[in-house]
Amino acid sequence: MFTTGSKWFLGLGLVSLVLAAAYGWSTGGSGLGPVTVGYKGGVGDHFGYALLLSFGAVGVLLGLVALATRDSAPSALAELTGTDTAPALSAPSRPSYWPILGAFGVALVVLGLVISNVMFVIGFFLLLGVTVEWMVLAWSDRATGDPEANRLVRNRVMGPFEVPLAGFLIAAGAVAAISRILLTSSELGAVGVATALGVVILGIGALLAAKPTISSNVVVGLLAVCAVAVIAAGVASAARGERIIEPHETHAEHGGEGDGGGGGLHPFVPAGTRPAATTVEEEG
Repeated sequence: MFTTGSKWFLGLGLVSLVLAAAYGWSTGGSGLGPVTVGYKGGVGDHFGYALLLSFGAVGVLLGLVALATRDSAPSALAELTGTDTAPALSAPSRPSYWPILGAFGVALVVLGLVISNVMFVIGFFLLLGVTVEWMVLAWSDRATGDPEANRLVRNRVMGPFEVPLAGFLIAAGAVAAISRILLTSSELGAVGVATALGVVILGIGALLAAKPTISSNVVVGLLAVCAVAVIAAGVASAARGERIIEPHETHAEHGGEGDGGGGGLHPFVPAGTRPAATTVEEEG
């Protein structure tokens, strides 16, 4: 039932998950926290726990991929591609850009050790994603001798994971970048920026609706340019910092300013009532 490759990856994943739970309890985790990923208690040292948990999740994922493809057995590949037999093997027909992203992730990890923990975590998860994508691509490129069949095999394996994750990352990145732009702008500038973004989005939607036969490459290029512009503006705004927002003064902080400074009614005294203090004339 289980192939050699699936046994190795599933074993690696399960051992990593067990080690993650043990590490969580040994570093201060409480209750069922290390087992429930922090839902029912603490997990101890977050970095070490997250690292072991990530290795476990990747191992289980690769084990399931190896099990589904039967370690690249020709019969399993033929079933995935919908053909009677799997074509002969051939060299990859297209270049891979994952090494470039991997180098970028390494740079983020190194800079994060010096500059910011957030940058380190981003670089680590980028390296994790590049590792998975690169391994699956290397496997699919040599799965059969037909490049189209190889692409179909890869998309069927990775599509259910890539589409929702990409949508989440795009939405989260857009929200974070736009929020930085609005927070660094002035009060009226933020209104102008929000109005301009709305006009751009409405214009792109109108263009796509008016030209339904427009090339997909043009659409992807247009969206890519907009995404790069928003991200660049968000990074520049984050580097500039948020605008200074002065606190609003309340009536109590004015101290009865409208009545000559201190001579007015107490802000908590109902209107129409006199203060309890007695004056010298009243005592006489």
